[in-house]
Amino acid sequence: MTPPPAIILLNDSGRPIADKLIQLYPEALIHGLGGRTKDADITFQKTASHIGELFKSGTPILGICASAILVRCLAQSLDNKQTEPPVVAISDTGGVVVPLLGGHHGANDMARSIAKHLNGQAAITTASDIHYNIALDNPPKGLVLGNPEDTKLFISGLLAGKTIWRDGSHPWLEASDLPFSDDGELTITVTTQNVTGDSSSLVFHPKTLSLGVGCERHTDATELLLLIKTTLSDNNISPFSIACVTSIDLKSDEIAVHCAAKHFGLTPRFFSASRLEDETARLQTPSDIVFAEVGCHGVSEGAALAAAGNPSSLIIPKQKSKRATCAIAECETPIDGDTVGKIQGKLSVIGIGPGQNPWRTPEASQLILEATDLVAYKLYLDILGDSIHGKIRHDFGLGEEEKRVRAALDLAATGKNVALISSGDIGIYAMATLVFELIELEKCGDWDRLDIQVTPGISALQAAAARVGAPLGHDFCTISLSDLLTPWDAIEKRIKAAAEGDFVVSFYNPVSMKRRTQLHAARAILLDHRPETTPVIVARNLGRGDETVHILTLKELDPERVDMLTLVMVGSSESKITTTNSKSKTWAYTPRGYAGKMALTSVGETK
Repeated sequence: MTPPPAIILLNDSGRPIADKLIQLYPEALIHGLGGRTKDADITFQKTASHIGELFKSGTPILGICASAILVRCLAQSLDNKQTEPPVVAISDTGGVVVPLLGGHHGANDMARSIAKHLNGQAAITTASDIHYNIALDNPPKGLVLGNPEDTKLFISGLLAGKTIWRDGSHPWLEASDLPFSDDGELTITVTTQNVTGDSSSLVFHPKTLSLGVGCERHTDATELLLLIKTTLSDNNISPFSIACVTSIDLKSDEIAVHCAAKHFGLTPRFFSASRLEDETARLQTPSDIVFAEVGCHGVSEGAALAAAGNPSSLIIPKQKSKRATCAIAECETPIDGDTVGKIQGKLSVIGIGPGQNPWRTPEASQLILEATDLVAYKLYLDILGDSIHGKIRHDFGLGEEEKRVRAALDLAATGKNVALISSGDIGIYAMATLVFELIELEKCGDWDRLDIQVTPGISALQAAAARVGAPLGHDFCTISLSDLLTPWDAIEKRIKAAAEGDFVVSFYNPVSMKRRTQLHAARAILLDHRPETTPVIVARNLGRGDETVHILTLKELDPERVDMLTLVMVGSSESKITTTNSKSKTWAYTPRGYAGKMALTSVGETK
């Protein structure tokens, strides 16, 4: 899946143009240079490295800047124009729009659309676009150029006055100004066959074929791939014409099926048994045995036909190896492989840290970007602001943790890409553990087949430690003081063990509206094992606009001044407080023993 365009904003003078581009590309994100732009979806500090990473990830780049800036940023990354994303430079007035690296991957079309939207001028320099109203190396969706490496010499022949003989047709070609002739010296072929082109012959493959596959559980991927490759080769079919790889939804977690789709650069698509059973009348090899096993009379043939739709036909019936099958159906028009059936459901379990962009990992941001549905406590989604524009929100209240997780699992099971979101790190006193607990307890097949990914976030203890220095420099532990799920006796036992072990202790959920005694008890236990002067960090709403962080002593800690949005971190007996001259800043840190090591080294050097 192509990432949404990145609108590069280097200063706020280009903001009006960026806002107009969002109207044209609602899915795009504004990437703003830190310190020079405000309210960007994503903030970056180093322009060249950030743009370079976007380019390598295949992200279309719309730079509101001088074209030279983009050239210098990308010069070292240019390698293969057939795989590189479009890059368009736009003046900050919108008057000039330049497809910087040529017209491949729709850059020329993007430039024209942007120029029209901004009342500007697109600077198109591609020869075939100028002379023949077509970019031969940039066919429309559903059509693939099989020999792009020959385009340059082919166009040179055109510009020298040669005409083209056409074998096969396509509306895109017919709408152009290409010089077609019955005795043309050049050839353009449109076919699903595995035809080889050259500098005088371009071959285009329409994506009109659907590949249905089936296999036994845990079939080796190499067996299925070998069967597919052999079937294509024996029937002289071009792999470029395969629009989708499909199967029954019971195989949505089968590694062999995913490997087969990946071989074609595709994501596998899946159908229910009832949908495949609808194709029974069109099957060439229906099987009662298969019906008894999975609920339909044919998996590979049925999936191929279901994906191709009507009108279509089965051109290659079920082919078999020891543990796998495949079949191919053909449609009269190109198949949109991104819309047939459904994908394997994905559940991304995401920690967003405190919520602010600089403290959210790029992986978390990318997974949120890719998700169709977001499930979270309402506040967490509000924190994400405009970065979730256009996505389906599923808001839940406090105390509805199980409802939240069940909803996320059920949504993902329908074939959606779902993000379950929590502040901080979702694996620390949060939803990740409940995801796996429910999967283990429920034994639900639809949940068991999901693609699950857990990504970390900056936790409250990390954020608090960073704000005050390095209090976690030595051994530490975390303890939740909430007794809703854990008996107080067990919590008290852990506090005593941490106190006796002289750990730095971070207390999560220190108090609530109704629960006011636990932090008092924890403070008393710690005072029995470490000095009254022990540093304590009281951090509230970390990373947000009303953040407060205070360093005090264990004696000064007043539990009545702490609320449920606060993390309390108590140092060990070795933790210290120091100051620096800059702004008279006070810091806390816990030595790990380097001073002693340095002293021993110094003595050894003296001797």
